[in-house]
Amino acid sequence: MSYDFDAIVIGAGPAGESAAINAAKHGRRVAIIEDRPQVGGGCTHKGTIPSKALRSAVKQLVRFNRHPLFHEGVDPNWFDFPKIMKNVQTVIREQVTMRERYYGRNRIKVFHGQASFTDQHSVQVKALDGENLTLTTEDFIIACGSRPYRPDSIDFSHARVYDSDTILEMAHNPKKLIIYGAGVIGCEYASIFSGLGMKVELVNNRERLLEFLDDEISDALSYQLRDHGVMVRHREEFEKLETTDNNITLHLASGKRIVADALLWCNGRSGNTDTLNLDVTGLTADHRGQLKVNQRYQTEIDNIFAIGDVIGWPSLASAAYNQGRSAAAAARGKENSRFVAEVATGIYTLPEISSVGATERELTESKIPYEVGRAFFKDCARAQISGSNVGMLKLLFCPDSLKLLGIHCFGAEATEIVHIGQAIMNQQGEGNSIEYFIKTTFNYPTMAEAYRIAALNGMNRLD
Repeated sequence: MSYDFDAIVIGAGPAGESAAINAAKHGRRVAIIEDRPQVGGGCTHKGTIPSKALRSAVKQLVRFNRHPLFHEGVDPNWFDFPKIMKNVQTVIREQVTMRERYYGRNRIKVFHGQASFTDQHSVQVKALDGENLTLTTEDFIIACGSRPYRPDSIDFSHARVYDSDTILEMAHNPKKLIIYGAGVIGCEYASIFSGLGMKVELVNNRERLLEFLDDEISDALSYQLRDHGVMVRHREEFEKLETTDNNITLHLASGKRIVADALLWCNGRSGNTDTLNLDVTGLTADHRGQLKVNQRYQTEIDNIFAIGDVIGWPSLASAAYNQGRSAAAAARGKENSRFVAEVATGIYTLPEISSVGATERELTESKIPYEVGRAFFKDCARAQISGSNVGMLKLLFCPDSLKLLGIHCFGAEATEIVHIGQAIMNQQGEGNSIEYFIKTTFNYPTMAEAYRIAALNGMNRLD
């Protein structure tokens, strides 16, 4: 059976969903192909949604245990990990139902199956029910996402070895967990599992945690992880892994051996392009399974576009939505479409981290003069009331024009707080100034008030 469309999107995650809906709203006949039984992509089923729902449950536990009203607290070991994940499934179901409604309302045809190109304008779909379909189109938008990188030397079929997808299916409560890879995902899970009372060994092959962050924020994250009982090991490289029915032993190139109940491998991701039969289109993915695109999200083949994790940085759902809209616009011939070049970083550790703009190191290396304004949450009334007094808001600004150059936040609701500063930073002319925070009356008590405190702190340094 064959079908013809104006545009076909491969992958129903945030990027694909956004592209399909944008194309449909502009009158194009659209199909979307998803290799899972349900829409939502890896974001909904394996990544952002379940991990953040899990984090929310652990965050409430940690906050309860640290609140002065509850002196005895709750033993984290009382919480059963599989039971928590059953509750997470409720959120996933709600997300799937909502997204299915989007496709229905916009009359987007959804095909569940594995897509494989047959030429630049057609694709074969092996449907989950076994039927083979042929779809043709003017334009393709590849949004097939990514998956955890799995080195051949590690047996991921072993019951005590996980990656960031399979960890959410863990059916036991390990007392000690090794996390290899201290990127964003590794640090987030180190926070989550230490919050559940597990002993966590976080192995980092770099000099410091999350080197792209402002140094002060990276240091604060390291301190908080250690304060929660996480053992952080820097400059370590994997050598081999030994497994038994009862435990695992990680051997490092430095000669160290770490024994634990389970291993979580969080060292890189690969684009899901290996099953697409790209060769027949003239496209070639790189060694990480990623595709190269131009400023219009167009690949080397004019009618094939790519968005989301499959093109690499920034690999964020927030950016993927914007990429989807831009790619759909470019595919229908719009001359100017936005290329997503700057996004706020959101890292959901406990507490969370968010930043936008330049870091102190970047400004120093570029010989750009700057000054710093800080607001420590322990001095904010709202943080004192909620018991979330760990963290700070940090503003970097030009000492002459007072123009905002960077915003860095570590603490409760950081991923929400950062967008206030981002909005001001994106203003043109005199609107982009820390004076806005001094002249504006903030609700009291709020976490947003930290901007006023930080701005005044920075101005005081100029006197």
